[in-house]
Amino acid sequence: MTTDFQHARLSLGARLRELRTEAGLPGRELAARLGWPQSKVSKLENGKQTPTTSDLTAWAEGTGRPDTAAELVGRLRGLETQYRSWRRQLAGGYRSVQEAHGAQARNTRMRRSFDPTLIPGLLQTPEYARAVLTRYSAIHTAPPRDIDTAVRARVDRQSVLDEPHRVFHFLIWEGALRARPCPPGVLAQQLERVASRLAPGSVRVGIVPFTADMNVPAGVGFSIHDDELVITESWHAEMWLDDPLDVALHDRAWKALERNAVYGPDAHRLIVGARRALDTALE
Repeated sequence: MTTDFQHARLSLGARLRELRTEAGLPGRELAARLGWPQSKVSKLENGKQTPTTSDLTAWAEGTGRPDTAAELVGRLRGLETQYRSWRRQLAGGYRSVQEAHGAQARNTRMRRSFDPTLIPGLLQTPEYARAVLTRYSAIHTAPPRDIDTAVRARVDRQSVLDEPHRVFHFLIWEGALRARPCPPGVLAQQLERVASRLAPGSVRVGIVPFTADMNVPAGVGFSIHDDELVITESWHAEMWLDDPLDVALHDRAWKALERNAVYGPDAHRLIVGARRALDTALE
């Protein structure tokens, strides 16, 4: 199945081919003019490779249409806004990713999220956040050179939780309470942090228990910002989706999951159960 990102990259490739054809240039000749292997021209035109900004500028100039550079770069920006590969994002370090999310948090008045595998970043302790970022870095090529500054950036953005004009509604799968992406002692402190947020208020925390008769499968985690933007991720990329149909789909999924959530004392019992499961490891 072709994804929206692939469709967008194919569309950009078709536009590049159009410019080359209008210039009367065979692919081999354009490649020679730009100092590229011919295979690169082919991959870009067929949507098999994502171009860089410099690639697009060179293409516009090489086809005699420097006036199209801004258009091409705009298409790329739109593509990257929706689909942000971790390889590209982490090339600038982990701190820049956290700062981007911090900026989005400050622009959001109402956030709803579902987290099936980890405690939400806005509720993480510094120690838990450090363990998560460090262990994720093991599968990415970017070196974890700035984990400490990334942790501080993640913790700093948690100040939005106490701003009275914002509303947060977190749904957490029970498995996230028991998963150990960190030492047992760190998880124990993290569970206490989550428990401290169970009281009613502008921050609401619900737990989706293992025993729930699920309205929909748990699926992947996501957050909905002001009913206008969805942020979700996979192992290789993070998606920022603002298409109304995409937002509506995630809204339906969130509401179905929310019907399975428990709150207050029932949620606290699940946290206590997860905490007790750590006792053997802490002995």
